[in-house]
Amino acid sequence: MANVKETSTNSVNRRFLTSCDMTYAVQLMGGRWKLLILMRLAGGKLRFGELRKFLPNITERMLTLQLREMEEDGLLIRTVYAEVPPRVDYALTPIAHDLVPICQHLHSWGASHRKAHVGQASPMAHTEAVPQ
Repeated sequence: MANVKETSTNSVNRRFLTSCDMTYAVQLMGGRWKLLILMRLAGGKLRFGELRKFLPNITERMLTLQLREMEEDGLLIRTVYAEVPPRVDYALTPIAHDLVPICQHLHSWGASHRKAHVGQASPMAHTEAVPQ
C-alpha cells in the first residue's frame, strides 16, 4: 500500500474522525470483510484456507490485507508453526472477543431493518459461526 501524505485531506480527516472513540472503533472494523472475518474467528482459530472457504468471493490478496490490518490493530493473533509445509492459524485477541456481542446485535438490527425496508431476509446467517 502507498503511504498517505500527512497533509492530505484523507490524513487530516482520519485524525479528526479518530478523535471520537465511536468513530475510532468503527474505523477499526471498517471494510467489507472485517466483520465477517471477526464473526467466523469468534468460533475459534482457523487457517487461511478455512477462512477462504467461508468467504468464497474474497480474493486471496484482499483476505491477506484484511488479516494484516486486523493483526496490526490488535484484533487477531497470527501464529506461525515451524512445519513443512508451513501452517498459520488466526485467532481473535481478548479485546476482539469483546466485539462479538456487539456484532451479534448489529446482525439482529440489520435483519430487522432489511425485513422492514427491503422485505426479505438475508441469505447469509452468521449465527452458526458463534456459539450463542
